[in-house]
Amino acid sequence: MSYKTIIVNLAVDANPAPVVKLATELAQRFDAHLVGLAAADVPPLVATGEGLVYEGEVMQVQRTEIEKRLAELRDIFEKLVPGSVSSEWTQYICGPTRALGLVVRSADLVVTADGGEDVFRAVDIGSLVLGAGRPVLVAAGNAEHLLGKTVFVAWKDSREARRALSDSLPFLAKANEVVVATIKANPGGEVRDSLADVAVFLEHHGIMARTEVIAGDADGDRLVAFARSIHADLIVSGAYGHSRLREWAFGGVTRSLIGESGINRLLSN
Repeated sequence: MSYKTIIVNLAVDANPAPVVKLATELAQRFDAHLVGLAAADVPPLVATGEGLVYEGEVMQVQRTEIEKRLAELRDIFEKLVPGSVSSEWTQYICGPTRALGLVVRSADLVVTADGGEDVFRAVDIGSLVLGAGRPVLVAAGNAEHLLGKTVFVAWKDSREARRALSDSLPFLAKANEVVVATIKANPGGEVRDSLADVAVFLEHHGIMARTEVIAGDADGDRLVAFARSIHADLIVSGAYGHSRLREWAFGGVTRSLIGESGINRLLSN
């Protein structure tokens, strides 16, 4: 298994160079076709007590500014991606999350920097992970490289974690070390059997992994701390084992990982 088509999302309000360089390296590593994508939209008319906030003329000015920025991002993308890498460019006047949803069906992997709160100009990572049906690699802040020498698989015996494990096989196959760990306050035989089954699954794919149980309650910060303790530069995790509403209301591992910009994260649902 390998990634043969990679989409990289360029945010209109951020420096695109780091994420383009990272995605380009991945395309070279996996001999993949690279699709550069950028999108933004004009907020709709908003009715207030004084009338409409945006008039047609103002909206057209904003649309023109977006088109100008998309052209700039295309130019940057085409300059940074060498001719030896198969690539193409696509852009949309719509929200980035929706735009990615339109093109992700033809891809194996989505690469993006962290998202933002403005859904008209920044991707919503949570919505993307839930709707993409593809693994989403969220690059660490301003990271230009993802070596993937040590990969940490955050394991939980769930559909989402199994999906993430399969989706990450290309990274795991090229890693020097793979560590599969789960958090459990009172681990029993069932937990260790689950980890052992994962190790056997990976071994059948030619990947040797060590397993570990982290004592405690499931917590995103504890996962990140463990990843740093083993010098991992990629965390692989299933996303939203609970409902997204519950995650955002009460906190959860996925929410913590989405908010952690210091390390690369591969999320699947």
